Amino acid sequence: MEDELEDKILYQTFFKSHMKLLSKFAVGVSPLNSSVGYVWKVMRVYLLKPEVLIAGLLIFVFVLYLQASEVWSRGFIGKISNSFGFTKGPRSGKLALLASAAEKHSWEDKRGHSAVYAVQGRRPRMEDRFVIDENINDTGIAMFAIFDGHGGEYAADFAKTVLVRNLNLKLTQSSHIASGKPVEPLSAVAAADTGKDAKDCDKDDQPEDEINERHKLHSSPTTGSSSLTQRRQSFRKSKTEDIVDKSSGGGNGNNNGNSNNANQQLETDLLSKYMGNHSPMRQVTKENLLNGTTGQQQAKPKPTTYEAKCYVSNGSINFGKIITDEVLAADYDLVEMAKKVSNFAGTTALIAVMHHTKLIVANVGDSRGVMCDHKGNAIPLSFDHKPQQVREQKRIADAGGFISFKGVWRVAGILATSRAMGDYPLKEKNLVIAEPDILSFDLVDHRPMFLILATDGLWDTFTNEEAVAYIRERLDEPHFGAKSITLQSYNRGSVDNITVLVIVFKNGRYQIGSSNGN
Repeated sequence: MEDELEDKILYQTFFKSHMKLLSKFAVGVSPLNSSVGYVWKVMRVYLLKPEVLIAGLLIFVFVLYLQASEVWSRGFIGKISNSFGFTKGPRSGKLALLASAAEKHSWEDKRGHSAVYAVQGRRPRMEDRFVIDENINDTGIAMFAIFDGHGGEYAADFAKTVLVRNLNLKLTQSSHIASGKPVEPLSAVAAADTGKDAKDCDKDDQPEDEINERHKLHSSPTTGSSSLTQRRQSFRKSKTEDIVDKSSGGGNGNNNGNSNNANQQLETDLLSKYMGNHSPMRQVTKENLLNGTTGQQQAKPKPTTYEAKCYVSNGSINFGKIITDEVLAADYDLVEMAKKVSNFAGTTALIAVMHHTKLIVANVGDSRGVMCDHKGNAIPLSFDHKPQQVREQKRIADAGGFISFKGVWRVAGILATSRAMGDYPLKEKNLVIAEPDILSFDLVDHRPMFLILATDGLWDTFTNEEAVAYIRERLDEPHFGAKSITLQSYNRGSVDNITVLVIVFKNGRYQIGSSNGN
């Protein structure tokens, strides 16, 4: 009896209902119209609700943003595409349009072993400068430099002209002295610009150790087991310096309040100079600005430079001391000139000098150099000077300054790099300095494939390892990959000027500056 009842229920529920539907189609309703009507009914009931439409619109906008900012290329989907080779072919239409926009304002240079490519990018003007000289005056010395200006082009132009010219002269003279060649006298213009302030040195009266005292070179030895040990120590040091010293915010409430007030006053005074206004907390006269002083502050003495013979010992040239002396002297001249014209521009400086198998890298600021060794590893050639590094933060605090976070960590709430040439309002109290860090490498030990020198416009979108891997796959291109990675950084959303210089070592030859040729 129960089974018969269940059968009747099933019959009434399913069979009759299905028959009614079939009869509707048979009466004259076409299957197409019925399908469209059914789909429309489902969409109206489920998909056309306001909350569904709003959610769909937000998802659509988010996907467009991801595509425009090239986030896909650096994520999981990008890795899958690379693994299947989907990104090896021609550029897509959108990327081609972005690249063509960047190429409208671009600069390039190519030599036998090196190439550079620079784009103005999304900035209103180009403030980067670069220098390539694979053989300075046939001395066998190669010099490469990157200058990333900020606040205008004045400082970067000054560094490219004055600093590079002085370095060329000093390196040429030192090379002639080291090789026993006669030193050619300086021209009248060169003597007026570089020779008048050079101090003569007597080896007996002034031992080399006295000069060394002024230049604490952060260099890694080029031979022996101590090289690896010191390199590891420098790497560990750089990582620890990337962490902000949390303890600097300690103290009681009154001290914090007084400190905040003092910081606010200092920032206001400095900003008033940058903006050309008078500070509401302390009057800064036009005469003080032009003279570079406030109150009773006295002008600083000019850093000492020495004649070329002072940097040569037993046929060996101390490139680190030459670069340090010339950078500090050029920065002094830049600051004095900037005061006279009330120009507040500054610039980073990344300089690489090669002689035989020796590589010396000097860094001021946050431009960066990276080496790809024979195993494909990324070896840092420099470490960024950022205000949040423990060493830099302590130096700034000892000078009476502070750092604050405004999008990024900034010196006195103004400058995002703790070392630079120029920026004279911040130089008055040594909040920003131009002292370069020097690293020395033996190219035979590392057997590098190539070097990358670039402004922070590249490093905002690439890590050291990503840049090395990217260039390694494109060394056969006309610009050794420099153009490709520059445009790729722009496509990834870099908002800064971008300059990338690639130096390639071919067939195991590590003497790029050699006069023997390629």
